[in-house]
Amino acid sequence: MRLLCFHARFIVLLASCCLAQGQATEPAPGVSPVPASYSLVADGRWLLQSTGARFDASALLRLPDGRLLTVNDKQLPPCSIELGTNGTAQLVPQTALFPLEAVRLTTPNPRYAPDNEGLARDAEGRLYLCTEGERWIFRTSAGGGPVERLAIDWTPVQKWFSPKDGNAAWEGIAVGGSHLYLANERSIGRIVVVDLPTLRVIDDFQVAPAGNTSSDVHYSDLSWYAGELWVLCRDIRKVLRVNPESHAVLTEFDFSAIELDPQNAYFSPIPYGFIEGLSVDATHLWLVVDNNGLPRRAAPTDVRPLLFRCPRPDLIGR
Repeated sequence: MRLLCFHARFIVLLASCCLAQGQATEPAPGVSPVPASYSLVADGRWLLQSTGARFDASALLRLPDGRLLTVNDKQLPPCSIELGTNGTAQLVPQTALFPLEAVRLTTPNPRYAPDNEGLARDAEGRLYLCTEGERWIFRTSAGGGPVERLAIDWTPVQKWFSPKDGNAAWEGIAVGGSHLYLANERSIGRIVVVDLPTLRVIDDFQVAPAGNTSSDVHYSDLSWYAGELWVLCRDIRKVLRVNPESHAVLTEFDFSAIELDPQNAYFSPIPYGFIEGLSVDATHLWLVVDNNGLPRRAAPTDVRPLLFRCPRPDLIGR
């Protein structure tokens, strides 16, 4: 009888341990689940051909008609990307959009030199351009024309700005509904949210990939698609799909294999990558390189930037 009772108690104890272990696998309240993770593969690759000697592609925006826009970080106006069939694409200046003289008229400096880093579009078709050093935001109509500089007070988020590095400021921009999203590149990397009707800062937050332990995350572009914010993290070569309300990272997309492929890799004095443009649509992620005038290792005399088209692996099988 004693042996039987011992066995019974042992079975109850074992069952309790198993149940406890099973419960431990459930996420604790308030803890976000680990986001799904995918590796990107490019099904399209184009070298961007410009009329000038150097083009540093520092933004990417896909318009409703399917056209892609990018901008040289030191020149205006933006250019459309005309995809070719031989692995190259032509950069065509869009002279009606943000012409330099129209932009200069909105600034206190009549000799203002562009420092472009991001392009966005709102639901009304208006286009936005952000600059880095001055933290200026310019806006124009869908067809171009007059340019306005938005009067935004950055005081509520001033604590995130680098006091010494003017090259660590706005690096990406997106519009979702009535909100403008801006990416403070680094020192400290932060997403800032502006209410467009009032031009007031209403929120700021940081998102990072799973396992990140750094207080600083580098952001190099933003994109808005289907009610979600997409964040390009250049230093860790990932794109994050983010819920803009909860700030939860829903999915991670790793593009390391694309950028480090021997045919794509650029000579670089820095430990992180060059991809600075992101656009998302129903079927693909588009990525563009700002190679700072440096050539690819596989072509030491070729300084053209690369554009990649990557099928969305999160949609495969749906």
